[in-house]
Amino acid sequence: MVNITSIKTASHGLWQGDNPLNFAFPILIVQTTLIIVVSRFLAFLLKPLHQPKVIAEIVGGILLGPSALGRNKDYLHKIFPSWSTPILESVASIGLLFYLFLVGLELDLSSSRRSGRRAFSIALAGIMLPFLCGIGVALVFRKTIDGADKAGFTQFLVFMGVALSITAFPVLARILAELKLLTTQIGETAMAAAAVNDVGAWILLAVAVALAGDGAGGHSKSPLISIWVLLSGVAFVAFMMVVIRPAMKWVVSRCTPEQDVVDEAYICLTLTGVMVAGFMTDLIGIHSIFGAFVFGLTIPKGQFADRLISRVEDIVSVLLLPLYFASSGLKTDVAKIRGGRAWGLLALVITTACAGKILGTFVVAMMFMIPVRESLTLGVLMSTKGLVELIVLNIGKEKKVLNDESFAILVLMALFTTFITSPVVMAIYKPARGISIRTHRKLCDLSTADQSTKDELRILACVHGPNNAPSLISLIDSIRSTKKSQLKLFLMHLVELTERSSSIVMVQRARKNGFPFFNRTPRGEWYDRVAGAFQAYSQLGRVSVRPTTAISNLSTMYEDICHVAEDKRVAMIVLPFHKQWRCDGDDHEKKEINVGNGWRGVNERVLQNAPCSVAVLVDRGFGKFKAQNPEPGKVVAIRICIVFFGGPDDREALQLGGRMVDHPAVKVKVVRFVEKEDLESNGPHGLMLKPLPTKSTENSYSFSTAKMDREKEKVWKSALI
Repeated sequence: MVNITSIKTASHGLWQGDNPLNFAFPILIVQTTLIIVVSRFLAFLLKPLHQPKVIAEIVGGILLGPSALGRNKDYLHKIFPSWSTPILESVASIGLLFYLFLVGLELDLSSSRRSGRRAFSIALAGIMLPFLCGIGVALVFRKTIDGADKAGFTQFLVFMGVALSITAFPVLARILAELKLLTTQIGETAMAAAAVNDVGAWILLAVAVALAGDGAGGHSKSPLISIWVLLSGVAFVAFMMVVIRPAMKWVVSRCTPEQDVVDEAYICLTLTGVMVAGFMTDLIGIHSIFGAFVFGLTIPKGQFADRLISRVEDIVSVLLLPLYFASSGLKTDVAKIRGGRAWGLLALVITTACAGKILGTFVVAMMFMIPVRESLTLGVLMSTKGLVELIVLNIGKEKKVLNDESFAILVLMALFTTFITSPVVMAIYKPARGISIRTHRKLCDLSTADQSTKDELRILACVHGPNNAPSLISLIDSIRSTKKSQLKLFLMHLVELTERSSSIVMVQRARKNGFPFFNRTPRGEWYDRVAGAFQAYSQLGRVSVRPTTAISNLSTMYEDICHVAEDKRVAMIVLPFHKQWRCDGDDHEKKEINVGNGWRGVNERVLQNAPCSVAVLVDRGFGKFKAQNPEPGKVVAIRICIVFFGGPDDREALQLGGRMVDHPAVKVKVVRFVEKEDLESNGPHGLMLKPLPTKSTENSYSFSTAKMDREKEKVWKSALI
């Protein structure tokens, strides 16, 4: 046995004979680094399977614990010694406290009111039937598992019922966002029902903790203590909603949207309030995370909440929260599940948990006239487990209501039910993504349209961020005609979906019915910086700008782009190249920056599925560098060169150049390459273009001309004339 009070914080170093692994802070660094590296690696492996990050973090903890690597006792005693467990769990609990605060911030109870009786009924059925099933499973556990009957009868029944009836609201939100269902009708119903379910789960958890007491079995504890704990919890919630919520509204009113930054004093006050609320519920006898969750609910949703999330989420979700999930995995010893009887119990728990959730939700959804496929999908979504499930199980183990075998079985149940959610939903519910292309619009179609719509140019311009704005504005300005009708620009900010809370909030605000929508009064930091610049440019009078945000996985980003292009009937999509060139220093040297091959894949999929012409803007400083900044009063003409070989793509470029000619500051030169019939020296197809070895470092690029169809060329030429 090691006396934890004798453990020192920091070592004197290896050169003075100290082993850093025998000191608290160095071993915490080693444990944290190991947990993050393993969980991130597993998350990378599981990403193609559309699994939430919580799966990788729990599996990582199980692999690092006694179930796998921990079978080597030397490793377990050196890296995860028993004396370091309270230190690791204390740091993890801080992350858990603030994460539950973020969950409260993210949870919008008004959505439950909008969905009304339907969401409440689905949530109630999703709690009651699994809770009753959990009581039945608890009776089987007490008779089958050795030592399960040592816990108090009522406490064990309540904990098992809560464990099977919970729906993980944060995990569900991330699964829905990845499947692009978060803002659809089924997604909104699932989120509203999960919000009600989450609140109900916290109430049941408070009851379970109050009944569990000090873990001595509860037989010698007076029932009045549990009643006092529950009454104190109700009083705490009432105080938070009646007193603290108006106070937080006042704080939010002091942070106006016009201010670029929130006063640090308000941030400090709010974060301190999280810890005070956690301490108060711990003082009452309910877990401290309950106070942090309720405090998050008291803060109004809006810009202040968004900035709080952006301040807190990275350090919590990236660094601290994985420690909590990993500590749960470290407590899980799969070897405790021995024999066919124990594995049969695991199968029973999984079947009961899934059947109770799916059946209860399915029946009530059908009563509300929701179609069969959507009702079944709702049932599968509501069976998602995750963070709250693990909190319940950890509290049950801490209170000695659950022994090692029961704990391991229930952790594996939570893992399995969450793991199968995304694949099953993708298999049974496939909403139309709206990318079946019936028409293909081209710039040359504008010239042949009737007079009412002639020359009306609609462009969908995609940007990765503020760095794309100057060159895109220069391009749009050169296309903007001073003689023809107004140009309509739909500006789309492309954002990769992550599991961050701010990313989920952005999805809820930027999408409608599963697709991006154009809000006439958008807000936010990105809008202020980029869309605001385009709105100022639109004051020239012939360009109207409508901004939106497409937040999605890179593998499905093209669906949003093509849907908006089809819905808005645009004639051309402008995509940013996956490489950018920036000017560094006073010598204006251009530096190449690769934003990632994932974005290159987005461009390729858009080119394959677009309902209109597509232009890829290779930004080499157009509109940024010194050559683009003339002296005051001096007009510099923009020189455009169009290389014309023939074919539909080159004719689209020629049509675009035709619009640029109307601009007084643009000079267009067309260089046409004509193939001679008797020319064979350059191969059977005539002229071949190849990249210079000194200019191109990528072997994946090749340039060549296609075969000429002379009959079609004559038709296109006569049509052009």
